[in-house]
Amino acid sequence: MPSQISDFPKVLFEELETERLQRRFLEALLEFQNVERGSLWIKRPDGYACIEAIGPQSELLVGFVVPKGKPSIVGWVIENGKMTIAEPGKDKRHFKEAESELDVKSTLILCYPLVLKNGEIYGAVEIIDTHHGGSRLNLTREYLELLEEFVAIGSIALGNALAFADQKQETQKLKKILGDIKGETPLVGKSPAFRAALEAADNYARTDFPVCITGESGTGKELFARQIHRRSPRKDKPFLVQNVSAIPDALLESELFGYKKGAFTGADKDKIGLFEAANGGTVFLDEIGDMPLGLQARILRVLQENEIKPLGGAETRIVDVRVISATNRDLSQAIADGTFREDLFYRLNVLPLVLPALRERPEDIPELLDHFLARDAARLGLPPKTFSPQARRELCQRPFPGNVREMENLVRFLLATVPGATIEAADIPPPNEIGKARRPAEEQAPAAPAQAPDLTAYTWEELERAYALALLEKHKWNVTKAAKIAGVNRSTFDSRLRKLGINKE
Repeated sequence: MPSQISDFPKVLFEELETERLQRRFLEALLEFQNVERGSLWIKRPDGYACIEAIGPQSELLVGFVVPKGKPSIVGWVIENGKMTIAEPGKDKRHFKEAESELDVKSTLILCYPLVLKNGEIYGAVEIIDTHHGGSRLNLTREYLELLEEFVAIGSIALGNALAFADQKQETQKLKKILGDIKGETPLVGKSPAFRAALEAADNYARTDFPVCITGESGTGKELFARQIHRRSPRKDKPFLVQNVSAIPDALLESELFGYKKGAFTGADKDKIGLFEAANGGTVFLDEIGDMPLGLQARILRVLQENEIKPLGGAETRIVDVRVISATNRDLSQAIADGTFREDLFYRLNVLPLVLPALRERPEDIPELLDHFLARDAARLGLPPKTFSPQARRELCQRPFPGNVREMENLVRFLLATVPGATIEAADIPPPNEIGKARRPAEEQAPAAPAQAPDLTAYTWEELERAYALALLEKHKWNVTKAAKIAGVNRSTFDSRLRKLGINKE
């Protein structure tokens, strides 16, 4: 018996990381059948998604989604709960688009359903032969029955691991892990105003008192909160974020404090809140000035007594959390207006931290520009770009009312729209005109000022999807040409399209 299969029950008890478990599961099955290609699929509302693949060009398959309603082998197996053997060239269930970019096609596919202990089918595993006539797969009855037993064991273990990962994401969906800040905006700058704020943050990190961060929108309040947590004794514990203004008032209390089953309509199970999930760590409450007045008393109780009580619960619980809050509002005026409790303000503002606007640290602009340009080019696998001297001068003199966040979004826009290696001054849109189509200067007519689209309202994935779609539409869905204009090789571009769920249909 192949070593991977014989050792697999042991793996189930030793492997705690979901992605490694699903890969080892798949590797064991491929070794058992002596083939080189295989894939794991899970059922989603929009279709069937590949979460793991092994074999040549497997990166093109991971993230691929077979649309719901389209014939496919994995879809048939998942919906019918039966193992099947299929010849792709002859079987009408085969979704050939999944292999359209693969140099070597499947010749025979053995597919099993993935079933939980309660009998629920959540996915499928494909074991694929690419040799002529499917000559490598062993399809004897005894061999298939033994393989089915291992699939059953592995599918339960994998299903539990996936369910645990989903539950962890649900209960800590606002968690931002500081262990790897790749992809985050780091604290960049050497100006006196910036260094003074950073020094204060490092000093505050050595204490456990509440911190209240104030400053204009886009100055990096959450990043400073993360810096305080990262430098504190709580650094190995959770750092959880709640934007107070981003959630309806009726839901905010249950998000922060959790609830008991039956507390209200739809509460079909207990749910822990943000404070309890962050026990031992830090809670960052952004836009604290927008918190409903009625909820402020409960926050005050957390700060005074370290006590929380879930909605519908009868007993209080003790939590150990540090609270860092932030706002761009004038809380003194809010107190005068009667919309913010004065006693809560003094509890939150034990350690005040005021962040400078970008106009107060102009010497940091060149370093920030270069950082954003290099970081986002590396994220997308694009060749590095540079600013021409004239473009750099123009950007250093440009007003950024949205501060660092506005600058970051402008750099992303330039990275996405400038095809060459050098960004020239002519490539930089005037303020409030990002996204407007340009015409030659002689054709341009005076126009009324337009409101710039708020790029901060979109995720990086949404911006990337919009850019990819615009390229494809412009070049009539010629993927090779679009990839060339984007400055990446065809396989990388195609892989990103699959992960973004983009196809011509």
